[in-house]
Amino acid sequence: MDLNTVLEVRDARSGGAWQPGDAWLGGGTYLFSEPQPHLRRLIDLSRTGWEPLQITPGGGLEIAATCTIAQLSRFARNASWTARPLFEQCCRAFLASWKIWNMATFGGNLCNSLPAGPMISLAAGLDGVALLRAQTGALRRVPVADFVVGAGRNLLKPGELLRSVTLPARALACRTAFRQASLYGLGRSAALITGTLDPVDGTFTLTVTASTVRPVQLRFATAPNAEAVREAVEYAVRPDEYFDDIHGLPAWRRHMTFRFAEEIRRELTESETSEGAGR
Repeated sequence: MDLNTVLEVRDARSGGAWQPGDAWLGGGTYLFSEPQPHLRRLIDLSRTGWEPLQITPGGGLEIAATCTIAQLSRFARNASWTARPLFEQCCRAFLASWKIWNMATFGGNLCNSLPAGPMISLAAGLDGVALLRAQTGALRRVPVADFVVGAGRNLLKPGELLRSVTLPARALACRTAFRQASLYGLGRSAALITGTLDPVDGTFTLTVTASTVRPVQLRFATAPNAEAVREAVEYAVRPDEYFDDIHGLPAWRRHMTFRFAEEIRRELTESETSEGAGR
């Protein structure tokens, strides 16, 4: 879609003061999908030269905001992490054509902060930490699970930029589980729940996305039973935090959240108990 209110496209490397009506331009798959009458200038990140994916000195993974979904998918397929399946599962949770797959960016999905954003699900579920850069150059780090605060809302300040997200090595070593529901075969996610089991101390983590307006993360120091998981979800998610749109009513999203949470609990904790008993 043509954005007929945009008067200038500026290279992000050229600097300059942030102005009202500015927006960062990554892949542009959202920006050019609908009218943006409030925008006057786009700051193009495509020539920043940021390395899409890098292994950190501690064995974690740094994902640049400009990394495309296709690049992330290809990279993860060749990785040896225990958590590797979760990458492809979340990448495939996109309602996306080939063009979107190759243009949409990891950072754009997080910054749009829509409940169904599967990169939010991936990054929050693997304890990702977002690196944010202000116009002054000041940096701050925020857990992705806290970065999104509502449907289409996040902690970015005016002119602030999401530079990258780092997934820690310990999270990449976790066993994972994934559940996703949509009203349609290729529809937008109405509930996307992930689980991880820490191989070091047995911590079980459940991350609720898509069904809620923000990510909700629950941690259990030991393997919980069904009642503990149900109570934790019940108290962590307020009734008004279940998302309501044409892709699913709040009551149905709530039902699927509880159902998937229990399925993930069984998959990760009960199988671990059985394996331990057999040793």
